[in-house]
Amino acid sequence: MQFATLNGITLHYALTGDPRRQPLIACANSLGTDLRIWDDVVPRLADRFALLRYDVRGHGLSGIGTPPYSMDEHADDLAALIRHVGAPQAIVCGVSMGGQIALALAARHPRLVGGLVLSDTAHRIGDATFWNTRVAAIQKGGLASIVDPIMERWFSPAFRVPSNAAYAGYRAMFCRQPVAGYIGSCAAVRDADLTAAARGTRVPTLCVVGEQDGSTPPALVRMLADLVPGSAYATIRDAGHLPCIEQPEEFADLVRQFADALAMESRSHVDS
Repeated sequence: MQFATLNGITLHYALTGDPRRQPLIACANSLGTDLRIWDDVVPRLADRFALLRYDVRGHGLSGIGTPPYSMDEHADDLAALIRHVGAPQAIVCGVSMGGQIALALAARHPRLVGGLVLSDTAHRIGDATFWNTRVAAIQKGGLASIVDPIMERWFSPAFRVPSNAAYAGYRAMFCRQPVAGYIGSCAAVRDADLTAAARGTRVPTLCVVGEQDGSTPPALVRMLADLVPGSAYATIRDAGHLPCIEQPEEFADLVRQFADALAMESRSHVDS
């Protein structure tokens, strides 16, 4: 396990490869998960890329700090971590809240971002009533009290079957996140309006969504893609809100194709 104290908080992370010699892909997890959601993606990319995964503050083994959080705090954490591992910049791949962190990072620390993969996310997710209602439910009954409707939004019906041990595992992952950290990040998502950041994005961007996403459905992710100048858009069949879990091979293929295209473009600029 790898840890670093940055911005006054200890972050748990996992680094594969050498970001000083290989292009770095930095992965930001969603609300209610941790870096393990990328476990099946990493082996499919590690032959050519360095991979940085981490638990956002208040999640997994990272410190809780002082919630509630802001999206700017989350973005600054990732910026500090990219610098900590010695990378000049990264392709930032974020899912759901992690996608919002990626957008905020590109706006606040543009030199660190060479490209964006925005998975199952949006410039705005829900409204104040939605998030305040969720927080009230958690304060009353804990995360387990809301896990079933969350799982219905996250995963396709084919994944949500009793015989699927992976489904049981990810369900447990959600229930075992620190409550204070989860609520702290609910506030960050509730208060985040990344419309201007999306419109101002100046790096190559791929927007990806699971075809059966019940949290940020394809129409919403398409709206985000329409805001980001020149962005590409792709859907992944037989996947819900977390295609990195349900369809890791197809997800990794999309990321690889995107990263390879960036590398080719960079070489052509150097040659010219």
